[in-house]
Amino acid sequence: MKNVIIVGIILVVIGAGYLLFNRQGPSEEIVLPLITPIAHATFVMEWADIVIYNDPVGDSELFLNFTKPDLIFVSDIHGDHLSVDTLEAVIDQDSIILAPQAAVDNFSEKLRTQTIVINNGETINQKGILIEAIPMYNLPENEDSRHVKGRGNGYVLEKNGIRVYIAGDTAGIPEMRSLENIDMAFVPMNLPYTMDVEEAAKAVLDFKPTQVYPYHYRGQDGLSDVNKFKELVSVDSEIEVVLLEWYPES
Repeated sequence: MKNVIIVGIILVVIGAGYLLFNRQGPSEEIVLPLITPIAHATFVMEWADIVIYNDPVGDSELFLNFTKPDLIFVSDIHGDHLSVDTLEAVIDQDSIILAPQAAVDNFSEKLRTQTIVINNGETINQKGILIEAIPMYNLPENEDSRHVKGRGNGYVLEKNGIRVYIAGDTAGIPEMRSLENIDMAFVPMNLPYTMDVEEAAKAVLDFKPTQVYPYHYRGQDGLSDVNKFKELVSVDSEIEVVLLEWYPES
């Protein structure tokens, strides 16, 4: 009789655990943002119900097949990252632009009314996304650098526990190498503007994103060897290198 009671208690405990599990439901599947490259540093990110344009430049017709942006990120002042004409053509009345002060200084009054200035080290929450502006700059640091520290922004975006890093025009700086828990990273590689393939690979191996997308890899001597980058990074089997078509004209 005693054994029957013990078995009965065990079955009740198992049954309660089963019901609790089913009340909680299965774990939510982690879904990374959908990325569509436009060209070079310009891309569209669709993240659940949020549409993001990164450094939109070029003909506005390139964006006709996309929903108007909820958020627009501008990283720097150069023409491959900032076009006032393109911004004015693609922006919607409810769009919010995030940009460093140096870029905003070049904006029209119309654009400034929909812009939030964010500089290195600042954090803000917009449209349900936590946004951190981090440095992007050349190494070694000097006043003649194409990208001096503090002028432009890289961005770390976080939503529902997923973290996305958009590096901007940068070398493999300490601020990049010390990043943690990055699910998706966009890393440039084009000398003399950012860094070479080897430096980019070493930096990625340091901060270990789940996925890394080479972008912004056209330099003075043509396109960087992203297949070599993939080979170098693939020594860490936990990092997935995703190669997309960033230069359709090539």
